[in-house]
Amino acid sequence: MADKESSNESVKETMEIIINAGDARDFISKALDKVAENDYSAAKELMEEANQKLVAAHRIQTKKLQKEAEGDAVEYSVLFTHAQDTVMTIMSEYNLSKKLIDIFERKEGKR
Repeated sequence: MADKESSNESVKETMEIIINAGDARDFISKALDKVAENDYSAAKELMEEANQKLVAAHRIQTKKLQKEAEGDAVEYSVLFTHAQDTVMTIMSEYNLSKKLIDIFERKEGKR
């Protein structure tokens, strides 16, 4: 029974990674919409929200990876692999979007 509970907890944590990363993607998308409206202040606020979600996702991911690094047996999970891929992809989107906001803000002479 403990193994099933452990497995359920692992799935729950993995889903939290995916959900937080997905929320970050939504904030990034909204931030870029604000850039299109030349509202850089709102865009930056939304990017901060995205960052908070990515930090939350990354902390959960790191906790899971640390367990394995400490010698705990960890079963391979396609779902966790997907979660890691999702976080990595959205972090790239985040970094690119931050750079785009900076570029557009400079072009507008707002910075």
